[in-house]
This record gives sequence, structure tokens and C-alpha cells, in this order.
Amino acid sequence: MRTVIQRVTSASVSIGGEVVGEIGKGVMLLLGITPEDTQQDADWLVGKISKLRIFDDANGVMNLCLQDTGGDALVVSQFTLMASYKKGNRPSYIHAAPPAVAIPLYEYFVAQLQQTLGRPVPTGQFGADMQVNLTNDGPVTIVMDSKNPE
Repeated sequence: MRTVIQRVTSASVSIGGEVVGEIGKGVMLLLGITPEDTQQDADWLVGKISKLRIFDDANGVMNLCLQDTGGDALVVSQFTLMASYKKGNRPSYIHAAPPAVAIPLYEYFVAQLQQTLGRPVPTGQFGADMQVNLTNDGPVTIVMDSKNPE
């Protein structure tokens, strides 16, 4: 499971010109899932994301986490995070989980994040053509992979 975490002052996701999810200060999460991913991968990511100290404290030092700040999270499925670009110039998505595997795990991830944060977590719509709008704060952008915990 791979995610791109962006610290934002605001973010929204739209489908067909209609906003389906939006947040203020917090994190925008793009989430990619492989066929090998499990609920353990989701649990690990949720734990890391909720406690990741990427928000400034009173001294301007990134020392606070999403739970400390009461910030929000917006989650958007992103199968292209699993792109393979080894051969040629057209990315292959053979490493992305099929919907039958990815959707339940995506929904589990969102439910676990909601439970951990204690508030609703807006999302995009799995498999839809979405437009994401965000204001990256910092900028702070971190890529995290449950199979490569650095």
C-alpha cells in the first residue's frame, strides 16, 4: 500500500464539477493498493499517518501530528501510484489491485482512519474521474509505502 501525504491548508475532490469531499487544514492522502496488500498494511499506514509530526508547534518546528492539531484528512484512491515504468514510455498498472481487492481495503483504510481520528474522513469515489484541488502547505509532501517502511 502506497500513499502520498500532502500537508494542506485546504483540499477538495470533485466529480463532474460537483465537490464530493473537502477539508480545511490537514492532510490530503492519495492511496494506491496492490493485490498483496492486507488490513495490516492499512493499519500500519493509519497509525503512521495519524502520528506523523508534520505540523508546526508554537515555535514553528514540525513537532505536532494530525491528532494533536485536530486537522482533517481527505482520501482519494490513486491506482496510478502503483505504475510500473521500467519498459517503454507508457506506464503499466499491473501492480495495482483490481477493484474486487482494492475497494474493500480502501474502505477499510478510510474506516480505520475515521476511528483513529474520531471524526469523518471525506473521500473521492473509487474508480471515478476526479479533479483534486489543494493548497499544499510548506510544501510538505511525503511518500509512504507499507512494504518499504523507512
